[in-house]
Amino acid sequence: CPAQKSHSTHKRSIRGTLRNVPRSKPSPYLILGIGIMAISLAAIFFRLAHVPGLVAAAYRMVIASLLILPVTVRALKRTPLRGKPLVYALLSGVFLGAHFATWLSSLEFTSVATSVTLVTTQPLWIALFGWLFLGQSPRLLTILGVLVATAGGALVGLGDFGGASAPLLGNTLALLGAVCAAAYYLLGKAVQESGIGLSAYVGVAYTVAALTLLPAPLLFGLPYTGYDASSLIWITMLALVPQLIGHTSINYAMTRLEPTLVATLILLEPLGSGILAYFLFGESPSVLTFMGIVVLLGGVALTLYSSPAVAKTAIHLEEEIG
Repeated sequence: CPAQKSHSTHKRSIRGTLRNVPRSKPSPYLILGIGIMAISLAAIFFRLAHVPGLVAAAYRMVIASLLILPVTVRALKRTPLRGKPLVYALLSGVFLGAHFATWLSSLEFTSVATSVTLVTTQPLWIALFGWLFLGQSPRLLTILGVLVATAGGALVGLGDFGGASAPLLGNTLALLGAVCAAAYYLLGKAVQESGIGLSAYVGVAYTVAALTLLPAPLLFGLPYTGYDASSLIWITMLALVPQLIGHTSINYAMTRLEPTLVATLILLEPLGSGILAYFLFGESPSVLTFMGIVVLLGGVALTLYSSPAVAKTAIHLEEEIG
């Protein structure tokens, strides 16, 4: 009947109008903020787990490698690893395992703010390795950024004495974590430039990192079991939140914002971790340490702005590690 036809036409008109209404997309700045908070929680979750750094690193990588195993298997069927790319992928996995072992262990000996700040110096090492091994001559501003960051690192080291339990050891381990992360990225970059997909490469690197870390607690006389349920929950959260939420959020922002801006804003991670550590654990850095953190991060930011290539590599590194 005419009434039914009119009603049907009206419904189609409403549906058509609704389809034409633009759907609002989440702000990339908001998503990036969520991602930065997610990666800032890594050090906090470790502290709450109350387990040795080597144990937490081993469990984290085992959980992460198992979570992405189905994706890894499918990716390796599409782009199998052979020859030199396979060697590079295996080496990168060893460096990734060393990164988590040294960085998480550093949190046992120095403050959260200092540890996270020092491990965030990865862009400096990427620029340095690019110059030493890849023939990429640094710009003047890049050199200046490295010098400023070095001065900030010295202030952090001086300010930490008298506060943390073993600041020299903790700070050294955090720096080694940054060096290992930079080596992990550069090897991974070589693998991906050979035509291997990211999922295939990361899956292999995660698995190798897990296998590298598994015997570490035994070698240092640390137990694998005997931890309470809350410890296992926090270790699982360590594998899930910084990896899944942090990775996804930063990847989303990377496609919608300038890489240099994203890489620089990620330097807020030590601030987020430091604030949380202050309220949760009562960790308050000295004035000298705080000044050093500001100067060091300023040097890293200067390096990122002076070298867009380093900024992009820093972002990809953050995506892969989480």
